[in-house]
Amino acid sequence: MDRGETRFKKLSVLMPLYNERWTVGTILGRVLAVPLPLELEVIVVDDGSTDGSWEEIQELAKRDGRIRAYRHDRNRGKGAAIRTAIGHMSGDVAVVQDADLEYDPHDYLEMLPAILDGRADAVFGSRFAGHPRRVLYFWHSLGNQFLTLLTNLANDINLTDMETCYKMVRCDVLRGLRLQSDTFTLEPELTCRLAQWGARIYEVPISYSGRTYLEGKKVKAVDGFKVFWELFRCRCLDPRFTDHPEFCVLKSVAHAPRYNRWLLQQYRQFLGPRVLEAGAGIGNLGFLLLNSEHLLLVDNDPTFVARLRDQFGQRGNTRVIQADLTKPDDFALWKDQRIDTVLCSNVLEHVEPDEQVLRSFYETLVPGGHCIVMVPAGMWLYTGVDRALGHHRRYGREELRGKMERAGFTVVYSRRISRFAALAWWISGRIFRRRYLSPRQMLWFDRLFPIIRLVDGCLPLPGMSLIMVGRRPKD
Repeated sequence: MDRGETRFKKLSVLMPLYNERWTVGTILGRVLAVPLPLELEVIVVDDGSTDGSWEEIQELAKRDGRIRAYRHDRNRGKGAAIRTAIGHMSGDVAVVQDADLEYDPHDYLEMLPAILDGRADAVFGSRFAGHPRRVLYFWHSLGNQFLTLLTNLANDINLTDMETCYKMVRCDVLRGLRLQSDTFTLEPELTCRLAQWGARIYEVPISYSGRTYLEGKKVKAVDGFKVFWELFRCRCLDPRFTDHPEFCVLKSVAHAPRYNRWLLQQYRQFLGPRVLEAGAGIGNLGFLLLNSEHLLLVDNDPTFVARLRDQFGQRGNTRVIQADLTKPDDFALWKDQRIDTVLCSNVLEHVEPDEQVLRSFYETLVPGGHCIVMVPAGMWLYTGVDRALGHHRRYGREELRGKMERAGFTVVYSRRISRFAALAWWISGRIFRRRYLSPRQMLWFDRLFPIIRLVDGCLPLPGMSLIMVGRRPKD
């Protein structure tokens, strides 16, 4: 619990509201009465109510400063209201709370521990996992289970209740997701985006007191078809789960494990037992280096650092540090680690002062240590994807060699690799004008990689990437 008390300070309750004047006061009272271990804010978004709900909320907000009220000038849908609430939340953990009385806010206490102790990025409250619940419509329940099954098939997960209102998510993750739905389709969209993010999702049983249609339940059969379409859109038509372009690319590359292992084999002979990976991203290569005697994973992006700590922070041989490679003073954070290998894969092209960074790598290494650099090669391959990713350059062999030698290294290995990938990159960027590397592309590239390796050497093209290894002299 110590970790939760230091990392997480406030719970943001996101409450979409539409014509619930006679229940909103009761549910807010229940929310405010929960004995939470965190500070609390309740963000109520009135979605164009016409029954006096907005006036009721304004009055309640005057009485309790923990309630913050916002309003849409017209009814836009539950998803739009939740997205507005996300834009105003200031907490560390968020949970969606409907303004009716179907869900019991005391279940927050069942959902919070998995996030507070660092096991989960999101927790779903399941109405079908053995907790007391009101017995209602069979066909509605069957439809819910069918849509949950489709969601599980589409995302390779095993939820029991995708349509649950109670979705509790770390706010840093929730802000990073690319959510667009205005209606109830936010439920499958949010689930898909969390799965595509790679979020660690837990489920806990919750109580449920569902309403009948006479009591105001709004879900209809046609909503099931909308959910099906939303799943198809998120998985096939628009798989970009975040507006963070680098994260999208790294998640796509994660779908190519054969290729990643092959890359590691190209420079494995230079890997020592004490490795620093500079610009570790989300750990695609880190997973392949876990047997190192000492592994130091460094990145400057807070999203990546949080993910690395969640994945590797419990390992005794691994340390995760947030640092800026362009600041020489940050290298002091590991000056006593006796690093014998610096691995910098597809990072140097993002850095304006690349020679300065190479010099810092040189000073980090023990005498006789190796700096392994992999960079995109050939300016003729510079496309919209490079621009979207913030690449300052693609390298030529002599350009990189000169920079490494000026930093003090003796270059002991140099090779251009991936000719087929160079052709595919050029076609994708120059002909189809794509600015995004999709998971589907990388998945098929990885499946066909054994064949690609056979034809790669026959293509009359230079490779897409350049690997260069510099050694710090022993003297």
